[in-house]
Amino acid sequence: MVEHETSNETLAAIAGLHGISAEQVRPLPQGVANHVFLLGDDLVLRVPRAERFLPDLVKESAVIPLALHVGVRTPEVVAFDDTCSVVDVPYMVLTRTRGVDLARLEPPAADTEHLFRNVGRELGKLHRLSPATAPALTGVPVDNDVTDPWALTDRLLKDGWIDAGTARWLTGWFDRLSPHLPTSPPMVLVHGDIAPQNLLVSPKTTQLNGIVDWGDAAWADPAVDFAKMPLAGVPAMLDGYRQQTGQETSTSAPTWEARVLWFHLTWALGRLKDPVPRPDERHWTAPPASRLLGLLRFFASAPPAPWADLS
Repeated sequence: MVEHETSNETLAAIAGLHGISAEQVRPLPQGVANHVFLLGDDLVLRVPRAERFLPDLVKESAVIPLALHVGVRTPEVVAFDDTCSVVDVPYMVLTRTRGVDLARLEPPAADTEHLFRNVGRELGKLHRLSPATAPALTGVPVDNDVTDPWALTDRLLKDGWIDAGTARWLTGWFDRLSPHLPTSPPMVLVHGDIAPQNLLVSPKTTQLNGIVDWGDAAWADPAVDFAKMPLAGVPAMLDGYRQQTGQETSTSAPTWEARVLWFHLTWALGRLKDPVPRPDERHWTAPPASRLLGLLRFFASAPPAPWADLS
């Protein structure tokens, strides 16, 4: 993989376009897709690490303004250039959202519940966007690839990743959840990577300051955006989501809970063969599969009210 060169000369040239001196350019933790730098105190520069990551940056340049338009807390695009006409690399400059990503904090449970509820509200705003309401949004793929969890479970059992008892337990859950899944879920604009690493939070107030990294945005089932968050926080997220969207909050029709739990399970199983965390890469979002499966076992033995009706 040939990487784009982010030489000191290139960085200084981009910084100069925004009135920033070369001495004010500082590296930030990089992700799988982008080199990231702080320009002064108020701007963030992102340069794709290789040509194959450029389409995601192009996508972000279109998605972020729409997300801002519907009120989602996210940094604003200040400049985007994929022509390489000014400097020799494509790049994006965004306003800086201050805060620490949630993965680095351990806030009190009460603050976490409030935070998760606000994340749900932000998703409620984002999911107003659909192919019908945002038809001009190009470069956003349709994610309708449905994993067969029974086949995945069977393969993991045969390969020795799980034992027979766990396979039966998982299969039982998929059998239990599947009748609650909609045949044709609505397609909305999803962030695609809502996870603690991409939520910037004030360390003092636990206020959600912004959602970052939109490279995985897609048209998909809105329940996808709940799959990478800690499962214990999902009830508060759903509460905030329903408050924002005005959806029915009755627990007598737990379709949402079933869909979220389905995606959590399939995501955990898909990650089971690669469970080693890569905390230096912001794009690494899945919690360790063993931890996630442990949470699911907790919900199976002592489910909160919305989950208890899944029968």
